[in-house]
Amino acid sequence: MPEFLHLLTSTEALNRFLKSIPESAQTVAERIPAVEALNRVLYEPVTAPHPLPPFARSTHDGYAVRAADTYGASPSLPAYLKLIGEIHMGVPAKLVVGPGQSVLIHTGGMIPDGADAVVMIEDTQVIREGEIEVLKPVAVGQHVLMEGEDVKTGETILEAGMLIRAQEIGGMLALGVTEVNVARRPRVGLLSTGDEIVAPDEEVQAGQIRDINTHTLSALVSQAGGEPIARGIIPDRYDALYEATKQAHAEDDIVVITAGSSVSARDITVDVLGACGKPGVLVHGIAIKPGKPTILAVADGVPMIGLPGNPVSALVVAGLFVVPLIRMLMGMKRSALVPKVSAQMSINVASEAGREDYLPVRLHITEDGLMAEPVFGRSNLIFTLVRADGLVRISPEATGISAGTEVEVRLF
Repeated sequence: MPEFLHLLTSTEALNRFLKSIPESAQTVAERIPAVEALNRVLYEPVTAPHPLPPFARSTHDGYAVRAADTYGASPSLPAYLKLIGEIHMGVPAKLVVGPGQSVLIHTGGMIPDGADAVVMIEDTQVIREGEIEVLKPVAVGQHVLMEGEDVKTGETILEAGMLIRAQEIGGMLALGVTEVNVARRPRVGLLSTGDEIVAPDEEVQAGQIRDINTHTLSALVSQAGGEPIARGIIPDRYDALYEATKQAHAEDDIVVITAGSSVSARDITVDVLGACGKPGVLVHGIAIKPGKPTILAVADGVPMIGLPGNPVSALVVAGLFVVPLIRMLMGMKRSALVPKVSAQMSINVASEAGREDYLPVRLHITEDGLMAEPVFGRSNLIFTLVRADGLVRISPEATGISAGTEVEVRLF
């Protein structure tokens, strides 16, 4: 395998990669029911067709009143108001509240004309039929949601590029927006190479290992918003890998190859990616551990990534490059950040200066706060990630992290 003479940092590599992808590679829109839009990315803004609330409404059970009629009220000197009726739920309020009058109202009920506040029922008492005592004053607008207080007509309520969560779905449905344009999920073709690789449901023979990269990467792609396309296990032959890669290149939005561990397998992968189109291979080797032999390429507008075959390396590097790529192709502008927490390193950890290290850690709650305990293991041991809660990045300038140092943990 050729020596890595100049290794980029992960940030430099990602920037070079993403800047080389044309705008035409971004996905197009598809229209779907709003109730099915969870974790999809908005393709265009959504505006409010009407105000929300659509009418002034009460936030408590009580009495709709004119606030001025309650000023100075107290238990020792209550305000006396005539009770002229009740506001029924789900129908327009037809009563008009005049000076010295009140109307019984329930939470969510429509504020009648003339009223500008609500006295909570616990701040009143009925002294006789048709009359109440107000024991506490209210200000104008108190205990009232005004028309349009949440959203005004024509207001942009959701921006293009937003990741749709449960609350966005609720907001759209509250405004009667039942369909929405979202970015189509990018198709991510996943090719796993290696003469020693067999399907997970097969009995392994001596010298064989089960393919887990296809399935862990499929899960990661789905979680990031893409559509994984498993394209099978490809032998370590140039012609076989080239044909499978060209098919993925023609049909998918992103092509990801996990290369075998041998030198020849990695050489085949870089040659194939370089032969699929222009400009070809952009990055070959990154100053990170795990994941040094990563390959980033663009072939006639299609982004392509060659990942290490080791499952830990493949999953860590995919999180650094495949996930941001998927989000960029969908035009995501918000909620793309990896969740992180601060913790203290439990023990001293050594690192090699000049490269980024990504260290799996397990989190523990202690009397001194959150502690990050390293989970040590080689990059081909998937259970180092199974046992971990997240990753700690060790910068290229550092030669390690001392026990007790506060670190940032990128949660899985």
